[in-house]
Amino acid sequence: MNDLNSNIVTEINIDLDKFNQLQKVEDSEIILKNEKLEKVLINPLIDLMPPQICIEVFDNENESSILGTLGDFSLIIGKAKSKKSFFISIAVSAATKNNLVLDKIKGKLPSNQNQVLYFDTEQSEYYVQRAVQRICKITEIKNPENLKTYYLRKFSPKERLELIEHAIYNNSNIGLVVIDGIKDLVFSINDESEATNISSKLLKWTEENNIHIICVLHQNKSDNNARGHLGTELINKAESVVSITKAPENENISIVEAEFCRNKDFTTFAFEIDDLGIPKITEYHAKKEHDKKKFQISNYSDIELFKVVNRIFLNNPSPKYSELVFITKHSVESELKVSIGDNKAKELITYFNSKSWCIQSSAKSPYSKGEFKS
Repeated sequence: MNDLNSNIVTEINIDLDKFNQLQKVEDSEIILKNEKLEKVLINPLIDLMPPQICIEVFDNENESSILGTLGDFSLIIGKAKSKKSFFISIAVSAATKNNLVLDKIKGKLPSNQNQVLYFDTEQSEYYVQRAVQRICKITEIKNPENLKTYYLRKFSPKERLELIEHAIYNNSNIGLVVIDGIKDLVFSINDESEATNISSKLLKWTEENNIHIICVLHQNKSDNNARGHLGTELINKAESVVSITKAPENENISIVEAEFCRNKDFTTFAFEIDDLGIPKITEYHAKKEHDKKKFQISNYSDIELFKVVNRIFLNNPSPKYSELVFITKHSVESELKVSIGDNKAKELITYFNSKSWCIQSSAKSPYSKGEFKS
C-alpha cells in the first residue's frame, strides 16, 4: 500500500513538473509576443522621418513622382514582349549611375547603399549579358562596380528563392534589388500559400535591410491582369504598380503608366528602341491620355458593359475595392478597346453597383459578381 501511494505521489510530481515546464514555455512565449508588439507599437507623438526615395520619375514640367522608396517594393507588369526588361534597364541604369538618365528616371540611393543586385530568372546568360551591356551604354560606364547581375534560369524555384535571399543578406551597401521574373520563385502562380510566402518575404527583406525591390510579372494573355494569385497578392502589397504596354498603332513603342502609387502618380510616358538597341523617350503618351476622355457609360449597352463585369471576375472572384478599380480599367480596355483612368473606373463601379452586378455583403468586404439585370 505504501508502494502504491509512493507511485501515485511520484506520478503527481512528474505531472506537476510537466505542467510547470509547459507553463514556463507558455509564459516565455507570451513575454516574447508582448516584446514584439511593443517594438511595432505606433506612437503618434514621435516625429518619424519619411522613407528615403531611391528612384523617381520626372515629367515634362520637371516635376518628380516617387517610383520607389527604401523599405518597400514595387511591381512592373506587362504582357510578353512589351519590353518590360528594357524599362528595367532604364531603372537599373538610373540607380547604378545614381543620377538622371534619359531625362526621365533618376536614382537617389544614399552613398552607403549604392549597390544594385539584378536577378534575371528567365533569360540565358547571353541575353542577360546583353541587358547588362545595355545598362553600361545608358550609364556610359563600361563596367559599373556597384552593379551585380545574376542569371538564375537553370535553378529550381526553391533554389532561386534561397539564392536571392542569401545574396540580399550577404552583400553590404545594397539599396536596390531587381527580380525580373518573380513568378519563377514559385511552383504555381495560383497557389495562395506560395503567393503569401513570396509577398511576406519581400516585405521582410525590404524592411529588415531597408532596401527597395522591383519585381517583374507577366500579365495574362487574355486580359491585362497580373497573373494568378501571386499577381493579386503583390498588387495588394506593392508601393507602386507600373504597367508596360505596346502602343496599339505602333508595336515599336511601349507605354509606361502608373497603375497604383501610394504617392503621386507619375505622368504616363513612352519609349522606343533606337538602332543601337537603346531605349529612348518618345511623346506618344499624350495620345493615350487624350483617348481616356472619350469613354462614356451611356455610349454602351448593358450587355456590352456586363461583358466587362465578366472579365473583371474571370481570375479574381472576390477583389477588394483597390483591386476592383485596377482590374476594371484593364477589363474595359480588353472588352471595349478604350482606355480609362481611375475616376472613370470608379464611376463605372458605381454603375455596376446600381445594377447589382457587383455585390458587397458589407461595407468593407470584397466584391463578388451578381446576375445580369438589364
